[in-house]
Amino acid sequence: MIIDNRNKQDSFSIGFDAKRAFFNSSGLGNYSRNLLNALVKKFPGIHYYLFTPKTKNRFILDNDEQFNVVEPDKLIFRLFNSLWRRMFMTKDVKRYKIDIFHGLSHELPLGIEKTGVKSIVTVHDLIFIRFPELYKWFDRKIYAHKIIHACKVSDRIVAISKQTRDDLIAYLGVGPDKITVIYQGCNPCFRNTFSEEYHKEIQAKYNLPEKYLLYVGTIEERKNLLSLIKALHIAAIDIPLVVVGRKVYPYFKKVLNYITDNGLDKIIFLEGISNSDLPVIYRKAECFIYLSFVEGFGIPLLEALVSRTPVITTAGGCFPEAAGPGSIYINPHDPVQIGEAIKKVTSDKDLREKMISVGAAYSDNFKDDIIARDYMTLYQSMLKDIKN
Repeated sequence: MIIDNRNKQDSFSIGFDAKRAFFNSSGLGNYSRNLLNALVKKFPGIHYYLFTPKTKNRFILDNDEQFNVVEPDKLIFRLFNSLWRRMFMTKDVKRYKIDIFHGLSHELPLGIEKTGVKSIVTVHDLIFIRFPELYKWFDRKIYAHKIIHACKVSDRIVAISKQTRDDLIAYLGVGPDKITVIYQGCNPCFRNTFSEEYHKEIQAKYNLPEKYLLYVGTIEERKNLLSLIKALHIAAIDIPLVVVGRKVYPYFKKVLNYITDNGLDKIIFLEGISNSDLPVIYRKAECFIYLSFVEGFGIPLLEALVSRTPVITTAGGCFPEAAGPGSIYINPHDPVQIGEAIKKVTSDKDLREKMISVGAAYSDNFKDDIIARDYMTLYQSMLKDIKN
């Protein structure tokens, strides 16, 4: 049972490593902001402290005034703020009498286990271990050092999917009892309703065709956009593809070369789309296609379901957890199978309606109040451990 402390004087305090929430525009940043916004909305009586190495040009959160923002108070740590975040932030965590500290993205500050403060770390994925070829050697070493330390010293670990939980057990030897699976949500704006006039405004703003397929995600090797474009070419699918995402070289160059070499002229690239515009772009799409080889969860899948857009995605891994029973699952390496799935979804009206209905119902499992409740249950179970 959740204890709502909003009218009580004995409320407790939770500290968060807020660097990602304040400065990452996608992925870990979206997860962090969504969670913080959901918690303060459902449980406003808790004292929330956001620890950040700097505040200039940061994202502003919903109900921002209800958070206590903590940054380095000494000049040396302002100059070397990464050092403060990694090694000296724990002094401020202790000074502000934080009851629970939550590392939102794979890491905890050194010495947190010596402060007497209970700690949690969220682990999103172990892709750098499962697919080391996708990462530079030095980056893998840094990621491994941080995540191994965090899993060792934390009191509890949150995995954002069962796939990530299983990877923690298999690759890092973490005890299952230490791990709690709590799924991610998506930005609440995707659940808003939009007028037909706004739909037309967005369509005109980005020069969108009347009918199109949609891909949302970074354009990098792991996200596998090239297989989708190959499928459109091989299957002679004439529906335009709208691609929303940041370009990463040299992979984007490889995609561009394939488009040029095969004379494909119906691929539309968009970048830097705001959250206020993206929901309509999802909703007007015939189908959302997400063929990533591996993810920790896959927030764009949930965004599509909430937007009532049919989903085609990768079979296996965490993808069924995010996309649910109404989506179509295929081999991401097989352009022929991908093309057949796209033709099936775009030509069968009854199938589309069923996918939309089942997907929308499944997406209700990831509403903000459910996720906030699950986290608060975990936090309060840790408070009981402190008292005992």
